Amino acid sequence: MKHSLLVSFLLIHFSIIAQTDQRIYNIIDAVSADRIATDIKTLTDFGTRHTLSDTISNTRGIGAARRWIKKEFETISSNCNKCLHVSYQKNLVKKGDNNRITKDVWVVNVVAIQKGSKYPNNYIIMSGDIDSRISDANNYTDDAPGANDNASGMAGVLEASRILSKYQFESSIIYLGLSGEEQGLYGGKGFAKHASELEWNILGVFNNDMIGNIKGIDGVIDNRTFRIFSEPTPPTETEKERKLRRYYGGEVDGISRQLARYVHKNVQTYMPEMRPMLVYRLDRFGRGGHHRPFNDLGFAGIRIMEAHENYTQQHQDIRTEDGIAYGDIIDHVNFEYAAKLTAVNAINLASLAWAPPAPTEVKIGGIVEPSVKLQWKKSDDQDTYGYKIYWRDTTSPTWDYSRFVGDLTEFSLQGIVIDNFYFGVVSINKNGFESLVQFPSSRF
Repeated sequence: MKHSLLVSFLLIHFSIIAQTDQRIYNIIDAVSADRIATDIKTLTDFGTRHTLSDTISNTRGIGAARRWIKKEFETISSNCNKCLHVSYQKNLVKKGDNNRITKDVWVVNVVAIQKGSKYPNNYIIMSGDIDSRISDANNYTDDAPGANDNASGMAGVLEASRILSKYQFESSIIYLGLSGEEQGLYGGKGFAKHASELEWNILGVFNNDMIGNIKGIDGVIDNRTFRIFSEPTPPTETEKERKLRRYYGGEVDGISRQLARYVHKNVQTYMPEMRPMLVYRLDRFGRGGHHRPFNDLGFAGIRIMEAHENYTQQHQDIRTEDGIAYGDIIDHVNFEYAAKLTAVNAINLASLAWAPPAPTEVKIGGIVEPSVKLQWKKSDDQDTYGYKIYWRDTTSPTWDYSRFVGDLTEFSLQGIVIDNFYFGVVSINKNGFESLVQFPSSRF
């Protein structure tokens, strides 16, 4: 009997140390490049999905596209005993709001919510953009297939919902099709405001914008590397928080940066063939994406996308000039790569949705001592197995060292000098799923 209990304990402990779960591998294997290809083709076949395009036709324009997406979510929901709550969320944008809004327009998002069983007000969001454009941002009549930008991201959201809807999670997942991105990030602004008004606790936003191109304008062909963009600290932090960061460190340890590191670590664990590339920047230089409106309101959000862009295939009229074929057509999309990045999203959505709530009120001490001390308030989840302390060199982009310390509320790392490292704490359950790293917010 004692031997059996010891074996059981060791198996659980080994699972936590290894942090692997067979269900995550099953999720990866379930992603279908063929289904993604079919969805991208369907979206491009609407001709244009420009935010200001036709909303009446059943075959052309953004209206037809969003109705098809909603119908797909409803079909997925019917296959999981109505596990998705499918709806539209919309906001009216008036003519002249900026120079890309040439007439009044309803910016309509398509929303599918998979409610969590234990923490329904905790949300993880995967988003893609519905709309498309060509060279003239205000041309809403000519063909704008937007195969990679961003039918690929929207197809990834649909595919993730098909797979994850077969599972039950403690926290809620939102599969989100956003409109109005090319006209000024209007869909994200509207939905982020909507979430804030409803007081949703958003754990993280995974914005997928262009996940299907492997042939870069720089001549590089790469079907393994992808970028994770994240801002360093929230723009909503207080002056007191800013001063504390300056004094104690943590200039690159905001909530979005922790979300990016979470994805990086999970991919290295479960998808070692992929090469996640942490980019310490809100987005590409001088450009924007739909995670930014969530960041603006203080939510954690990152952008996941291809590593090597091809600008001849972005925001371009379909044409050939000097032997170069311009235009964002489906021939340029690598469906296997899009499937890999969809799997990246799916396993991180699942891991966060299965993880216990993070510890709170993390404090740090150990000034002029040969050890560092950490305190925290426990997660309110009875299934939390314990807590793990992470630390890293101050110049390292990733959490490189860790120690599982058990079901405690404080711990001292002997021989670790506080001045030389940064530290964080996570909650962990018996299946090895971890919360996001919580950076100390005060000292003791």
